[in-house]
Amino acid sequence: MGCRPSHRLTVEWLGRVGYADGLELQARAVEERRRGRTGDRLLLLEHPPVVTLGRSARDSSLLVDRNQLAARGIAVHEVQRGGDVTYHGPGQLVGYPIIDLRA
Repeated sequence: MGCRPSHRLTVEWLGRVGYADGLELQARAVEERRRGRTGDRLLLLEHPPVVTLGRSARDSSLLVDRNQLAARGIAVHEVQRGGDVTYHGPGQLVGYPIIDLRA
């Protein structure tokens, strides 16, 4: 049984990052990885209060309407990822792996 070569994963703590800024950061990181400018990375961060609505979500999936969320300082973002409704907020660790899965 052969040994697999070791791979390095750089872990980066980014602190609190707004959701839209986090998406932009991920897109840039993916492009840098595709071009071979960086190695595998794990971006760790937290978001200000935000609810994401995945592809299968509907407004009826929300427990309170968007106006009530906005009044509470909770942003809402529609995303092209799978899933329904997800809440992210301060103190919740979020990890975004940027990894070459072919390896």
